[in-house]
Amino acid sequence: MKDELLKTETVTETNNKVIQVKNLVKKFGSFVANKSLTFDVYRGEIFGFLGANGAGKTTAMRILCGLSSPTSGEITVGGYDIYKETEKIKKNIGYMSQKFSLYEDMTVSENIRFYGGIYGLSISKRKEREAEMLAKLKMDEVKNKLISSLPLGWKQKLAFSVAMLHDPQIVFLDEPTGGVDPVTRRQFWDLIYEAAANGKTIFVTTHYMDEAEYCDRVTIMVDGRIDALDTPDKLKKQFNAQNMDEVFLKLARGVS
Repeated sequence: MKDELLKTETVTETNNKVIQVKNLVKKFGSFVANKSLTFDVYRGEIFGFLGANGAGKTTAMRILCGLSSPTSGEITVGGYDIYKETEKIKKNIGYMSQKFSLYEDMTVSENIRFYGGIYGLSISKRKEREAEMLAKLKMDEVKNKLISSLPLGWKQKLAFSVAMLHDPQIVFLDEPTGGVDPVTRRQFWDLIYEAAANGKTIFVTTHYMDEAEYCDRVTIMVDGRIDALDTPDKLKKQFNAQNMDEVFLKLARGVS
């Protein structure tokens, strides 16, 4: 399915970097959450940020989204400097947080219109985008229902679509499929593939190693540092592993 939707050429060959990170360090007192992270992300790429819970993935993502400040390092997102242009970064990205980000006591339509206003869309544009989104998600019949009444899978797909309401070129997804069933997870990834095929850059954190297979390239974080970065196929070959679970286990155990 992914092969049908995504480009056939390796995205890194375009040499079109939309995220550049060099020696990112984040400290909380004496604790170092991110240890000299260095990587680039390319336009139209699905970039996986993998690791066990507590590995430092969310900390790094919050910095890239302008929600937290790094202790040190050189970082640009969408061409904007993380130290001087955080507000510009926030306006030009989409973000879906690890904790569900829509308002439970508001209806589907109310959430869409509310976030459309936050993103600065005109009233006519909000109505247009709402109609498009509801039709695409087949949720028109539930548009007046409270978010709290919807199944978790529907909520997650709606939250992803709302994060893209203002047509950002970079979308950050923090553990977007946590707690949902395998079928819903696959449906959610279909939305990610479609967005990437339309030129969006997707930066996704996950602790599900099988989801690494869905990414163009992945980093694997262990104890706050990046221990591996490459395509899933190259990593499996490098570590003589059958799947990404085996790659992760070998990294966690210090086996090369």
